[in-house]
Amino acid sequence: MPSETQPVQTIYGPVAGLVEDGIARFLGIPYAAAPVGELRFAAPQPPEPWDDVLEAFTFGPTPPKPTIDGQLGELMPDPVIPSDGMPAPSIPDDQWLNLNVWTPDTEPTVPAPVMVWIHGGAFTTGSSAVAAYDGATFARDGVVCVSFNYRLGVDGFGHIPGTPANRGLRDQILALEWVRQNIEQFGGDANNVTVFGESAGAMSVLTLLSLDRGLFHKAIVQSGTGHIAQSPQDATLVLNAIAAEAGVAPTAQALADLPIEDLIAAQKEIGAKITATADETKYGATTIASCGMSLMPVLDGTFLRERPLDAIAAGKGRDVPLLMGTNSEEFRLFVVPTSMVVWPLPQQFKDRVKAYGVPADFWATYQANSEGTYPRNAPSGIASAILTDRMFRIPTCRVAEARAESGADTFLFEFGWRSPVKSKWAPVQLGACHSLEIPFVWDALDVPDSLPVTGPDAPRDLAREMHGIWIQFARTGEAPWSAYEAGRRQVMVFRHGNGEEDKIVPDPHGGERKLWEGLLTPTD
Repeated sequence: MPSETQPVQTIYGPVAGLVEDGIARFLGIPYAAAPVGELRFAAPQPPEPWDDVLEAFTFGPTPPKPTIDGQLGELMPDPVIPSDGMPAPSIPDDQWLNLNVWTPDTEPTVPAPVMVWIHGGAFTTGSSAVAAYDGATFARDGVVCVSFNYRLGVDGFGHIPGTPANRGLRDQILALEWVRQNIEQFGGDANNVTVFGESAGAMSVLTLLSLDRGLFHKAIVQSGTGHIAQSPQDATLVLNAIAAEAGVAPTAQALADLPIEDLIAAQKEIGAKITATADETKYGATTIASCGMSLMPVLDGTFLRERPLDAIAAGKGRDVPLLMGTNSEEFRLFVVPTSMVVWPLPQQFKDRVKAYGVPADFWATYQANSEGTYPRNAPSGIASAILTDRMFRIPTCRVAEARAESGADTFLFEFGWRSPVKSKWAPVQLGACHSLEIPFVWDALDVPDSLPVTGPDAPRDLAREMHGIWIQFARTGEAPWSAYEAGRRQVMVFRHGNGEEDKIVPDPHGGERKLWEGLLTPTD
């Protein structure tokens, strides 16, 4: 049975967690005031201090967000924790801006390295309560692990007149400031903090790296891109479309007066239309060409002045070692679980690929490579390969190239183990798709929520290997392979279980990489 910890004093008040199997868990600690009322669309503010011991026994409320529908929702369980019913003196109602700490329940001889996780979800879904994000696996191995929630969707990233932009990113910064101010009380080393994230979380890591505020010392980026940032004009188009869908004016007051479930429904509808139509005229060319997401960080001219890639190319974050990589078949996650997987006509996909700014002649080259390691024996497979490179792999190369020029260490990886899980629409496997690496990094293959995407027979030794490399990097800033150089382009490729060994490969998929030379570069 779990036992209660001794209270730990934070700068806002004392907290107590629970100890089980040698791991102390402190869940749902407020790091900011509840973002409601006058603070709804404001920059995050510190929470009100408390005197009584806060029982940090369960995850705090998750931010308001839409559901993930269809097979994709089954593959990516996204728990919702309500904001009411929490027993006093536990987590306050509507306290979505909360964080969690896992730490070894031992008296440390030296402070432990700290790893801070930023979850993904296209800046509209996800939370720190996802079952695979159990920091006990890191604490078990001598790391203090932290995860947190941040505002999502319109609340976090809507470009609303008269309000501070990028509220979700501001939340992330305040959470990292909390870590710097408090983590030593939990046995962590405030001078050895690694921030890591996946998808929108990885894009957040790169954005924070480009801001270069000194809040962390190492960074890990899983399936991110340094190209993500909306112009204010595009962000305004998206917000106006959401407000029109909801039947209100695009103002802070009108959006705040709208029931939150109605705002989320309108946001979800416009997001689906953007993804389905790639309508550059209505929703903004940059929005579509960068990633197809409706809400994301905005180039507001004050808080965020330039795309992460451009800032990194100018030398921002060069002192922070970076472990960065992609999965071999990222885009299959967005195609295989949907009806698109059975679209019979190449032109349907060619139109979609064109909307993302891919040159028309690329299709034939990618199709000709369909007999390679990763099969592309249907239009959906060819399109997935092209968009994997467009959205993830080539932008990752661009960050590594820019950092190499400034002398910064970047260690690239590719995750290539193929999930055998099949689409409900056709007998087609997910393959090495987006987010598949997460249960390996977290050594969470035995978590029931991991099984829908990995299947029951995923290689556990690969999970132990990757988990160990992530921890080694957090400790030392080094990986078991050399940093990326433009000449050698060394990448660690994890393909264990596919009849191949994990190995260091110079310039994997080099022929296709060369197609993109001169494209997706800084200032593009």
